[in-house]
Amino acid sequence: MPPRILIVGAGLYGATCARELHDAGCRVHVIEQRAAPGGNCATRHVPEADCHEHVHGAHIFHTDNERVWRWVQRFARFNGYTHRVKVRHGAQLYSFPINLFTLHQVFGVATPAGAQAVLARERVPIAEPANLEEQALASVGPTLYRLFIEGYTRKQWQRDPRELPADILKRIPVRLDFDDGYFNDRFQGIPVGGYSAMFDRLMAGVRVDFGVDFLRDREHWLARHDHVIYTGPIDAFFDHGHGRLGYRSLRFERELLPLADYQGSAVVNHTDAAVPYTRIIEHRHFERPEPGRRRAASHTLITREFPQEGGPGREPYYPVATADNLARLARYQAMAASLVPQVHFGGRLGSYRYLDMHQVIAAALAHVQRVLDTPRHAAVASGTEP
Repeated sequence: MPPRILIVGAGLYGATCARELHDAGCRVHVIEQRAAPGGNCATRHVPEADCHEHVHGAHIFHTDNERVWRWVQRFARFNGYTHRVKVRHGAQLYSFPINLFTLHQVFGVATPAGAQAVLARERVPIAEPANLEEQALASVGPTLYRLFIEGYTRKQWQRDPRELPADILKRIPVRLDFDDGYFNDRFQGIPVGGYSAMFDRLMAGVRVDFGVDFLRDREHWLARHDHVIYTGPIDAFFDHGHGRLGYRSLRFERELLPLADYQGSAVVNHTDAAVPYTRIIEHRHFERPEPGRRRAASHTLITREFPQEGGPGREPYYPVATADNLARLARYQAMAASLVPQVHFGGRLGSYRYLDMHQVIAAALAHVQRVLDTPRHAAVASGTEP
């Protein structure tokens, strides 16, 4: 008999696993606490603005992985949107990510050589940055740090940048040409008709029950399946026995305005610490009308994003990968290894990692392959994402 596989969560990781395992002949049952698939990628149509609202913040699909790009195009046609962001600090607007035009706006330079020279003067010689602030000063210097990084970081994490690890910032992209594309990936876009329509096609024919809370009757579900793919928070699965993993959350304020265009860009980041939100999204700019079709909108929809501390009743968005949280995660991962039946913890919440959409799909496809490579589709390897 084909294995009985339970998938907890119909977000991108769970839906990808469900599609592939269903098509391979496994008996797949998906349960989802929300009323529809899509997780935080969900969209909804707003007729007055003639666009699709990104309900949980902006989601732009981008990847260099050709396999993932081919796979996702089975379920959606992408509109070719290329993500470009502007930054507002005080009364000034800047091109972003940092590129030659940004450096011209800030320092007056107009050539790559001039940009290299001013960056060399600005950078602070710190051989081994010990925190986020030092990483930024060593990468771009104090002027760009204060304009683009310091205030935004304080709002996003509600911590002094000197209290955050250097690797949160990783490498700050600085371009010495006028390329202002946010991502370097070859393949980019947003599904025509929105992400929720893509998820409806992705889940077609798969058994899925909505409005089901797995954790309320965990033993019932575990006893009836040979393998479980769990995409919820790993600490919640174990009733927070080692304490809660830390997350940053977001609060959204949406406003429908009687305007054709509010800010001229899909995303404007607000990096001034005095402004309580981190960015404003204007959803109409994610859309690319079909040739010959004019937008029939009488309004435009904007959303302001306010970072807030995670916790009960608040959607977890960004894992706070401090040393104590990572130690707590390791204890939960050790508990996961001993579960019977075996449970695989995947996706952002199950692995406690911030993952882009293409990374989620690639990880899900890799796990499905491990399941299908296991004799008789049983005794699959459990654990968190590698």
